[in-house]
Amino acid sequence: MEQQVKGLNVFERYLTIWVALCIVGGIVLGKIAPGVAEALDGMAIYVDGAPVVSIPIAIALFFMMYPIMVKIDFAEVIKAGKSPRPVLLTLIVNWGIKPFTMFAIATFFLGYVFRDLIPGTEIVKDGSEVELWRSYTSGAILLGIAPCTAMVLMWGYLARGNQGHTLVMVAINSLTMLVLYGLLGGWLLGVNEMPVPWEALLLSIGIYVALPLVAGYFSRKWIIKAKGISWFEAKFLHVLTPVSIIALLGTLVLLFSFKGETILGNPLTILWIAIPLFIQTVLIFVLTYALAKLLKFSYEDAAPTAMIGASNHFEVSIATATMLYGLSSGAALATVVGVLIEVPVMLMLVRICLKTRLGFCNAWGVSPR
Repeated sequence: MEQQVKGLNVFERYLTIWVALCIVGGIVLGKIAPGVAEALDGMAIYVDGAPVVSIPIAIALFFMMYPIMVKIDFAEVIKAGKSPRPVLLTLIVNWGIKPFTMFAIATFFLGYVFRDLIPGTEIVKDGSEVELWRSYTSGAILLGIAPCTAMVLMWGYLARGNQGHTLVMVAINSLTMLVLYGLLGGWLLGVNEMPVPWEALLLSIGIYVALPLVAGYFSRKWIIKAKGISWFEAKFLHVLTPVSIIALLGTLVLLFSFKGETILGNPLTILWIAIPLFIQTVLIFVLTYALAKLLKFSYEDAAPTAMIGASNHFEVSIATATMLYGLSSGAALATVVGVLIEVPVMLMLVRICLKTRLGFCNAWGVSPR
């Protein structure tokens, strides 16, 4: 397992540590230079006198998304018909189960179990006053409806799964998000009694999903045509891979420069948010893995199917929370907690897969060794 983890680059392998450092750095920045983040966030595109898109944040978030999208080979989608059952199970879990379990678990813990520990309200981007627990729940919702399309490639690789299936699902989920992310997100946020600025939600999908998706698709074609697939994978992606996480970490420093007072005033806030996110991740993994076993999937298909269901696309979630409710919102903070627990939890699930793989047959009907 130690050798496999070396497949992660230094940013991915120690992502939890980097995020923790960003929390500290952001809080310190907010104390010593409180105007920096506000000035950057104030550089915005205005509509009807109201800031809609923060330009620095939009640039950072684009560079979070583009390196992910350029890796996707949409030609792989055509191959999905050769193995439809894993694809169907992944789609059902990602869009028919996971959003609703996340909503239920987050509401139960943040709205009932921990409610007295999360006092107060906040003013979100459109001027509405909302309870903090609802704002945190909204961040959890935005995580729950965003299936991972980035680091799940590494989780599938570490679990020795079928990377072809993982690539297919990354492509399909990216396309599906263009439609279902806004519809499910808007509805569940409304059920959570949060303001739902539909124009901002659709704009967020356009900027943070569609734009990098289109840019990634065409630039991939052009670069491979000009330089070849070997150069693209060995040179271009090697240089580009850290860009996404560097952009993410820069965004987190700004976010925590706003949230420092909240965290210092209630230091256990991150723990209260992390508990339902952890439970949701493990629940979806166990459910998907068990269904794959019940449906007699090979281990090579079962492992990535469970990994795709368990992990979240935190880049899109952070971008959307920031767009809808502001960089200083509780919703944005909750999406960052998803980043904080992503690597250690997913590595734990990879180990579970590797230790249980003998209970499955491989693609040729033989138990893997």
